[in-house]
Amino acid sequence: MKISARNRLKGKIVEVKKGATTAHVRIDIGGGSIVTSSITNEAVDELGLAVGGDAYAVVKASDVMVAVD
Repeated sequence: MKISARNRLKGKIVEVKKGATTAHVRIDIGGGSIVTSSITNEAVDELGLAVGGDAYAVVKASDVMVAVD
């Protein structure tokens, strides 16, 4: 598979927690950082996501906000 997004963070799935319709998938991308994604339960099943599997967190945003204290 090829994808145009450049913000791809490869890691290991450390948790898949399904809810009524939406699942939270946590991916350890190294360096002590974990990315959490909310996706449908159907997508989890179709992608075969499971703890210990390799996955990419793909970040595509139209806006980036900056804040200071």
